[in-house]
Amino acid sequence: MTMPKFLSCTTFRQRFAPALAVALASAALAGPALAQAPQQTITMWSHWPDEQSKRSFIEERVKQFEAATPQCKVNLQFIQKSDLYASVKTSVRTGQAPDIFWLEPDEIAFAKSGFLEPLDSYINLNNLEDWARQAWTHNGKVYGLPVEAYTVELYYNKDLLKKVGVTLPPSMQLSQAQFIDLVKKSAAAGITPVASGVGDRPYPGAYFLQEVLLRKLGLDDYRSLLTGKLSFSDPRVIEGMNWVKELVDAGAYPKSFSNLKLGESHYYFHTNPGAMMFPIASWYTGRAFVPAEKGGQPQGFQLGLMKYPAMNGSKCPECKTLAVGGSYVMYSRSKNKDCAGKVLNSIATVENGNKWMESVLLQTGVRTDPSRIQSIHAQYFKDLQERSIGAKYFIGTPLHFMSGKCGDTFSQVLNRAFPAGQISVKDAAVQMDAACKVAS
Repeated sequence: MTMPKFLSCTTFRQRFAPALAVALASAALAGPALAQAPQQTITMWSHWPDEQSKRSFIEERVKQFEAATPQCKVNLQFIQKSDLYASVKTSVRTGQAPDIFWLEPDEIAFAKSGFLEPLDSYINLNNLEDWARQAWTHNGKVYGLPVEAYTVELYYNKDLLKKVGVTLPPSMQLSQAQFIDLVKKSAAAGITPVASGVGDRPYPGAYFLQEVLLRKLGLDDYRSLLTGKLSFSDPRVIEGMNWVKELVDAGAYPKSFSNLKLGESHYYFHTNPGAMMFPIASWYTGRAFVPAEKGGQPQGFQLGLMKYPAMNGSKCPECKTLAVGGSYVMYSRSKNKDCAGKVLNSIATVENGNKWMESVLLQTGVRTDPSRIQSIHAQYFKDLQERSIGAKYFIGTPLHFMSGKCGDTFSQVLNRAFPAGQISVKDAAVQMDAACKVAS
């Protein structure tokens, strides 16, 4: 048996001492540096100050992140959307913007102007839905973490529907004639047919019209309409607008439509005075499924979900809008990108996608595992799922495609003046084409 050879002390020092000295010196330098690494405090601005479920979700994610990542602290502030946007649009130019702030994809111009940091190297993009990444992609890079996603739904009051003697068909989709009959019966009974208000938002007044036109035109032509390649004077568009104008003239919208704010329109629908239907994005639940004393639905409120009606001759009666809403972006001039990226990545997990669905009761652009979702509102989720069976999704709302003069005209004409009965179909189409139509 061969015995192992042992080195003498002298030989050991000659061979290994120099390398050992370098290693010890490096450790001596690295140790204090790691121990004394400055703690980063990032500023994060979020919308949803009065939407408790969403606010609580973000607060809990930040709390968990700080506990797991002590070298990073988060100064989290909740700000109303209009005030947040006004502040951000000024501060990005002066270098004073927060490290992370809340945006919706229709503000992709921030990325185009160089104010946003691509997130590709910070978050696991595989944990985002493909369509959600698409909403925030510019020049092949992803610029937003899409926490909130939604479909545009048509909610209704089941008790009021019974009161006017209307029964929905098994398909849950009324025909053109059946729907206008419902509007007229509601108005005759002293019930506002459609709750909606545009006092502080540029879009909810056009929800009904957009869904009618999407179904009438189909996916491709509807996209052409929103991108200026199809005229608003197209006979199919005029036919759709004429029908919605008929509903407006039948008293579909509240008399306070022009001044009614979004939050007030929720209360108008489910509490006082009450309305038959409410065309709104599925983030309705963020306000509705909180206690009544905090502005939510009354206990026992019979909430229903019907499909938007399909006009005669609609090309795609099964079409439906799906969009990305509230998202978080990183400021390109942030001095704390390491911690900011870690915050965003900590939110972008399947586990958090499930928690969002369970607590906020709304879709998300973060991937989820539906088999693991549990909620006391199980019936609502079931109804929401059933209304989307067989749907063909159009990704994005009109303001995700329209900007500048076109977007402003949409907000003033189709969102406000048209449903308020202040402008004719012809004049509305002419104004939209003047602002949006791309010259051929």
